[in-house]
Amino acid sequence: VQLQASGGGLVQAGGSVRLSCAASGRTFSGFYMAWFRQAPGKEREFVAGIFWSSGITYYADSVKGRFTISRDNAKNTVYLQMNSLKPEDTAVYYCAAARSPSSLRDRYEYDFWGPGTLVTVSS
Repeated sequence: VQLQASGGGLVQAGGSVRLSCAASGRTFSGFYMAWFRQAPGKEREFVAGIFWSSGITYYADSVKGRFTISRDNAKNTVYLQMNSLKPEDTAVYYCAAARSPSSLRDRYEYDFWGPGTLVTVSS
């Protein structure tokens, strides 16, 4: 099972970036997929999540209204569209998958992780 995140890079404040997480090795139908991020010197934190089957989404308060998570069943890929980016959004972004998390925002509930992609937002 592999999760491969891509799409990170350097962007100016106010700009947009779309991250992709390609899943391979199995179908993730029935899984909960999420994006986390980790800034230098900080804990890894929940950003957004989506139930693969239903498409129901959840967001951290800090990104609500600016970020959108979505999935493409045919491509087995999850996306994170990030708009109105701020310097405090600078972090390594990770995609993760969980079978049946009891807490969607708890990183320890997740079974599979991708290697991460760096997003740097300049002011």
